[in-house]
Amino acid sequence: MVNPRRQHGRLSRRDLVQAGGALLATVSLVGCEALSTKPATRREPSRNSATRTKEAPELAEQVKAGKLPPLKERLPENPLVLEPAQEIGAYGGRWRTFIQGIDGASVYENIGYEPLVRWTPDFTGIMPNIVEWERSDDGREYVFHCRRGMKWSDGEPFTAADIAFAYEDVISNEDLFPVFPEWLAPGGKPAEFELVDELTCRFVFAKPHAFFLEHLASPHGNLLGATPKHYLERFHKKYNPEIDSLVKKEKLEDWNQLYFGKGGDGPAGLALWQNPELPVLLPWTVATPLTTDRLVCKRNPYYWKVDPEGNQLPYLDEVEIEVITNAETATLRTSNGEFTLPSTDVLTPQNKPVYARNQEKGDYRIIEQNTSDINAGVICLNLTHKDRAMREVFQNKDFRIGLSYAINREELIAAVHQRQGEPYQSAPRPESEYYDERLAKQYTEYDPDLANEYLDRAGYRQRDSDGFRLRPDGKRILFTLELPGSGFDPTYPSTANLVAQYFEKVGVQMRVQPQGGPLFWERLFANEHDAVMYSAENGLRDAILDPGWFFPIGGRCYYARLWADWYASGGKSGEEPPPAPRRQMEIYDQIKTTPDLDKQRELFAEILRISAEEFYCIGTVLIASRYTIAQNKVRNIPEPIPEGSLYPDPAPIGPELLYIRE
Repeated sequence: MVNPRRQHGRLSRRDLVQAGGALLATVSLVGCEALSTKPATRREPSRNSATRTKEAPELAEQVKAGKLPPLKERLPENPLVLEPAQEIGAYGGRWRTFIQGIDGASVYENIGYEPLVRWTPDFTGIMPNIVEWERSDDGREYVFHCRRGMKWSDGEPFTAADIAFAYEDVISNEDLFPVFPEWLAPGGKPAEFELVDELTCRFVFAKPHAFFLEHLASPHGNLLGATPKHYLERFHKKYNPEIDSLVKKEKLEDWNQLYFGKGGDGPAGLALWQNPELPVLLPWTVATPLTTDRLVCKRNPYYWKVDPEGNQLPYLDEVEIEVITNAETATLRTSNGEFTLPSTDVLTPQNKPVYARNQEKGDYRIIEQNTSDINAGVICLNLTHKDRAMREVFQNKDFRIGLSYAINREELIAAVHQRQGEPYQSAPRPESEYYDERLAKQYTEYDPDLANEYLDRAGYRQRDSDGFRLRPDGKRILFTLELPGSGFDPTYPSTANLVAQYFEKVGVQMRVQPQGGPLFWERLFANEHDAVMYSAENGLRDAILDPGWFFPIGGRCYYARLWADWYASGGKSGEEPPPAPRRQMEIYDQIKTTPDLDKQRELFAEILRISAEEFYCIGTVLIASRYTIAQNKVRNIPEPIPEGSLYPDPAPIGPELLYIRE
């Protein structure tokens, strides 16, 4: 039984309207007004508020023709009420944007974010979404309440049985998830799930789960709210005795391929956007599946959110997402103002002057973003390299310190980053409550003499006839730095090539190798790489939620895969790490089961202190800021927009509230 003295995430529609948003609280974050980053002191009426209906005209016509049930039968009894950032909108219009490849994750970041609970638009708290919640005082039990009368996009009811199916039959199924998600098992034991009734379910953890709601609001938590049992069970081995015949008919190797191929991998996967039959809870549903050209989605007539005047959302009729593989073409069309809210793929520091010059001609505005990203290019030497001789070199801390002193970061800032940023390591951002100056700034001075001193101290004084340092076995210290494709981030090749020149000056040879698409990740997770370069992430409040850049844990650990795998698997795979990272892992296990905020901060400070002492990877430049672009006619965009890996912008700002004001 949940303790009566509990925290709630449950409000009636009347409460929400009276409050002008939501009075929200969660275990460790402060709530804010629903889908608004500014106080709603004045809300402008829409241009046609006197004559508007409570639903889009096209839906009203379908109701009149008997093709759709009336609006009151399509909405839940307690629809989620959202407060617009600027004003009540008007129906109509199309959101035009693009992605740079057939990529489900990029679509998800625009229109696929609809988890059980969600981030507030300013990234400071958690608010109800698909469900409302209650949490026990000790942080072990979470009760979720579905909205009575809420429906999937095909009109079928959404109930707690859908959440049960997602957790018990998908996430807990070893054929589909060979490794159970660590974030659902604080202390190493998976949550116990109880289906209380049609609209209620309960998660009970063996130990307090300090970050359960935050994880649900992050991209990896989306599956629990995106798994329609009534549709997907026909592709599940447990529910379909004829599954083998169906697999054979589809010419697949196993039933898990069939299941995920029908959209069971959630909105961040590709299959959802290629399967118009899959029911969703999203504002728009697939009308034209994602191909090499485009994706078109049209409004969901059963969408379960309204504005404060009771108008069903979304305001926009449809979304068109083009696939543009040429970055120059995408940049040109963006500067011409062709996109409503364009992809951030081409919104680089180098392109910002171009967009600034064309604002008036393109009729758009530049919106600054508060990024949680940290470093524009971290050099991750593989500390668990398969070659024991290379592993010995990379694990030598003096070797890493020497390379860090060899990097001319001020030159990188001027030459690559439009004079934006500052020398920085892989550490929480300066504005973060977790900022650690030593971790952030150590070894960032450009000092070739000191670099050579540390490299000599590391034991690599001997050089060959070309001036390159030698390992104890007499072989040249030579390694390859892999990049995740030349188009992944246009600053990567320039940064990597300059760094290679800096290293050469102190006698270390590094080759730069861009890898194509999946090959980068395949080699990384197979521990086949020498070194990689990637942008460090999660430098604000999210630093404590996904701290892989500060010690070897999770998917974001690019510098010690075997140690991270050991932790993620509970010691079943990978390689047991040395005492220092082991200690960090033990501390983090304690943090995850500690609801007290002050104690969390104290423990995390110790993790960062150890990280500074160990100096796992080599940073270059702090990411100063990011930006996005919006056509001037687009309204209800809160400013600034947060940005980060756990905040899949722009989706958490509430695209269902965007509208076109001609």
